[in-house]
Amino acid sequence: MTSTTGVPSDTTDDWWRSAVVYQVYVRSFADADGDGTGDLQGIRSRLPYLHDLGVDALWLTPFYRSPMIDGGYDVADYRDVDPMFGTLADFDAMIADAHALGVRIIVDIVPNHTSNAHPWFVAALAAAPGSPERGRYLFRDGRGPDGSEPPNDWESIFGGPAWTRVPDGQWYLHLFDPAQPDLDWRNPEVRAEFEGVLRFWLDRGVDGFRIDVAHGMIKEEGLPDVGHSSATGQRQVELLGRGRLPYFDQDEVHDIYRAWRPILDSYAGGRMAVAEAWAESPQRLARYIGPDELHQAFNFDFLEATWSADSFRKVIDTALAESAIVGAPTTWVLSNHDKKRHVTRYGDGAVGLRRARAAALLMLALPGSAYLYQGEELGLPEFLDLPDELRQDPSFLRTGESRDGCRIPLPWSGTVPPYGFGPDGGADGWLPSPTDWAGLTVAAQTGDPASTLELYRTALGIRRTHPALGGGELTWLDTEPGVLAFARAGAGPAGLVCVINLSGTPVKITGYGSPVVSSEPLTDADGAFDLPVDAAAWFQPPSAG
Repeated sequence: MTSTTGVPSDTTDDWWRSAVVYQVYVRSFADADGDGTGDLQGIRSRLPYLHDLGVDALWLTPFYRSPMIDGGYDVADYRDVDPMFGTLADFDAMIADAHALGVRIIVDIVPNHTSNAHPWFVAALAAAPGSPERGRYLFRDGRGPDGSEPPNDWESIFGGPAWTRVPDGQWYLHLFDPAQPDLDWRNPEVRAEFEGVLRFWLDRGVDGFRIDVAHGMIKEEGLPDVGHSSATGQRQVELLGRGRLPYFDQDEVHDIYRAWRPILDSYAGGRMAVAEAWAESPQRLARYIGPDELHQAFNFDFLEATWSADSFRKVIDTALAESAIVGAPTTWVLSNHDKKRHVTRYGDGAVGLRRARAAALLMLALPGSAYLYQGEELGLPEFLDLPDELRQDPSFLRTGESRDGCRIPLPWSGTVPPYGFGPDGGADGWLPSPTDWAGLTVAAQTGDPASTLELYRTALGIRRTHPALGGGELTWLDTEPGVLAFARAGAGPAGLVCVINLSGTPVKITGYGSPVVSSEPLTDADGAFDLPVDAAAWFQPPSAG
């Protein structure tokens, strides 16, 4: 057997080391005013549900003033709430209620780009080439005799060229939608502005930040060509996380986070930051984490693991080894607002749900922190049949690929759409809901011991109180082929064993102790348990001696 040591959580300031964080896609969580769009008062009204679910913190997607071209990731004012979500007073009331329940609040910050409606960009368009206003962004002259070709071959993550030409002939960079111009982070004014934004929200009591495109703010000097593009048969986005790109993961980006860390540390209560960062190797990803930079980075390899023992074992071992190097816990995530829901990724219908339930127990038993995406506790699948004319993801318009299917308003109660998303008599949700989700609502699943919601509630309750979970040691156990088993905090009555069956056939297991929770019913035959296909279970080991 092999052993990997995690990082224990033993102080209040280190809450994030073993926290379970619940991602709220604000627009789709709960609608308080009946306009069909989720809002801050909707979140506030559902805080008791989240507290009872057993999460430690909420991560809120952007709720700032925005034209909403990219769901709020195109920010026009970083210091105010968009009216569709409420007011600053609503935010203050929500965070006060959350803290009273012991739930922390993490907010999204979007530093790579602004909205084209941001006052800075409006001023840049009105100013001349070479002006200080344009110096906050990446404006460049075009190539060719008349400058009619983009400055280089960079491509937008959303498809098409990453450059748009303005009337005076210059081009500006946008690694995402043309409505999201990239900032020039070598400009001291840009750095000072975002340090002020951090302090603004920290002063309002936020407990941390999720940093959007944390790997993207610095571009290679000279803005060199990548050397291949969609025209040659491979989109540059396919290199994301697999190869070097001159606009991502540049060494100089770490100077930004070394300036941000003292700001976070100057506030009491363990304020933290987690990076959405893609890097070509675990070693480069680990550079974002440390006592002088950020606290965590998302582990997307776990999300992308295939349904096999070898794949999960490799991802887990690599993540724990790399996080140990920098003395920080790893993060585990199965879904988010940018990825197809894992119920659907893992298989069709009952197969996908069964695997998703097992994956949840695997994730919640691992050392470190876990990030849940709203609705995964309900077993929600991806909405694949959303009519094209109703999709709002800007990526869909440029590439045909859409993230709208994982952003459907959350079903709370009732038998018809929008399932209690807003008050009775209110507008339908901003995206339509499937007509077959009546059995997936919070109300329908509450109190049903076989439901996915009650499975999550049970597992999160155990994780919160069990001394072996959160930080600590993971020890792999010898098992049958296609089965993973590991012990937390060693053997004995204080320990816990997680077993997951990825073999494709039922397996008989014995010697792990008494079942604590399982994703599917177990059959007990004189202490030997039949673990079904695609099932996971936690066991309390027998007392030593």
